[in-house]
Amino acid sequence: MSQKISPSPTPTSLQTLVSNEREFSWKVASNLFVSFKYAWAGISYSFQTQRNFRIHVSVCALAIALSVFLHLQAVEIAVIGVTSGLVLALELLNTAIESLVDLTVKQTYHELAKIAKDCAAGAVLVSALVAVLVAGTLLLPPLVKLIISAL
Repeated sequence: MSQKISPSPTPTSLQTLVSNEREFSWKVASNLFVSFKYAWAGISYSFQTQRNFRIHVSVCALAIALSVFLHLQAVEIAVIGVTSGLVLALELLNTAIESLVDLTVKQTYHELAKIAKDCAAGAVLVSALVAVLVAGTLLLPPLVKLIISAL
């Protein structure tokens, strides 16, 4: 079941996002600073190329800002931060899995590649739904109280 599919659009700045200094990417980073630099490069790449990652970052920032504005307890803000962080982490893993699958199957269709990509996207969806449930549970009561008191 190998049919050709059209290539996904590649950002013109991909060459600058995937630096030539990673020629030996299979090597272990020489120190902690280099490890953080590579990690930041992955986050930066995802932010620049993945629309859903940018959406999740915006929603997470909004939820945390709203929780601070509503004077939620520190533990409630932390819970929102942790669930938001998990969504972002899973979105990064989803991007990594999609990139590896694309590298492996090239421009051909394979059912197992579809399953891998769909499952990774499903993990992000589940975490996002849980984050919305948690944020809604913690943010809605004080938000409704604030709105009613303003009327």
